Amino acid sequence: MKKISARRIFLLVLTAILALGALVFFGEYFICADRWVAFSGSPHLYTGANLNCGVVTDSSGEALLDTRQGRTYSEDAETRKAFLHLLGDRDGYISAPMLGAYAERMIGYNKFTGLYGAQTGGAVTELTVSAAAQRAAMRALDGYRGTIGVYNYKTGEILCAVSSPSYDPDNVPDVAGDETGAYEGVYVNRFFDVTYTPGSIFKLVTSVAAIDTISDIYQQTFTCTGRQIIGGQEVICSGVHGEINFSEGLAHSCNIVFGSIAEQLGAKTLERYARRLGLGESFDCAGYHTKAGCVDLSNADDGDTAWAGIGQYSIAVNPYAYMRFMGILGGGGEEAEPYLVQSITEGDKTLYSAQRTSTGQLASSTAAEKMATMMHYNVVTVYGTERFPPYYVCAKSGTAEQEGKPAHATFAGFIKDDDYPLAFVVFVENAGAGSAVAAPMAGQVLNACVEAMQK
Repeated sequence: MKKISARRIFLLVLTAILALGALVFFGEYFICADRWVAFSGSPHLYTGANLNCGVVTDSSGEALLDTRQGRTYSEDAETRKAFLHLLGDRDGYISAPMLGAYAERMIGYNKFTGLYGAQTGGAVTELTVSAAAQRAAMRALDGYRGTIGVYNYKTGEILCAVSSPSYDPDNVPDVAGDETGAYEGVYVNRFFDVTYTPGSIFKLVTSVAAIDTISDIYQQTFTCTGRQIIGGQEVICSGVHGEINFSEGLAHSCNIVFGSIAEQLGAKTLERYARRLGLGESFDCAGYHTKAGCVDLSNADDGDTAWAGIGQYSIAVNPYAYMRFMGILGGGGEEAEPYLVQSITEGDKTLYSAQRTSTGQLASSTAAEKMATMMHYNVVTVYGTERFPPYYVCAKSGTAEQEGKPAHATFAGFIKDDDYPLAFVVFVENAGAGSAVAAPMAGQVLNACVEAMQK
């Protein structure tokens, strides 16, 4: 009798354990099934590293990628090339983290019918990016290695994020066998995954710090004779500017002015401002983890700090992060965090809709407004307003010296306009002067973005 009772208790305990295990399994299933199904190793949903599910369109509804019958890209070769680094290729050599980040919503998975939705069409993902702007950026780069980014700093929508070199995924070149250098670094997304020496566009960071912390910055004058010893190191300028003040120093990109200002600020202050503005951080954007910039001045002496304030020394910035900084200035010290995916829908059902998130106040409103005035003056007196849309464009060029190679051309800024609040960056590798090379590129792409917003 005792044996029967013991067995009964054992069976009851075993039954309870099995019931608890089943309960835990079904709980985990309903909570985590979407994530399990979207696992990147699934042969039903992925080709190589890239998700194959549903349809992707640009901001106007133009079809960019359809995976319902294989992986079908846009009918236009230029568009296919312009979006390669966002959508990935068929073999997974160029990954598309954006698709993976939204896989759970895109696959059309249902906990009761399984992957049926994925096999019969899945979801439609609308990007914030304009195909017209992407094409304009690819044409502007015209074979140069580099990147162009533009976004709406009021809403956060990224309108352009092009990386070059690129290629047509429907006509894949012999990258491994190429000896011309045309495809050097083609598998890298230069907008998210690269940092560049910024050159003189970094003088904008130095300017923000100076406006906030040097009380008499607008009363100071400097003497530029073309070269000067600052902090024990010789700083060389591209011109001889004579007696010059802060505002004119920015317009003429005088290294003597900004080397002297950086020395006054000191390494700790300059680094603190660069970090506050996000230039030393890595950001998450639609599955991309951007490469963190280098703004470490902990071992910099006064001469190193002078060069850092000019945008040289060991300073390196990520294009996405610098574009975001331009949005901060355009927004009066606060902006919307940039994003790439606008919505995901399945029939009449909305699976995802982007929401604006704010950076918070990262620059003083005083500094932001002063910077807008000075940067607009740059455009009027140096770059020429005819290159850009007919709005209040604020910008700064840079020429980032590279040892033994031609300089990188850089250009960054924003449009101060409620209807077209666009922040932008251009980085062109080994192309020379930013004002001569990168500024016209920015103008072409900004005009395309404004046209896209008007439709």
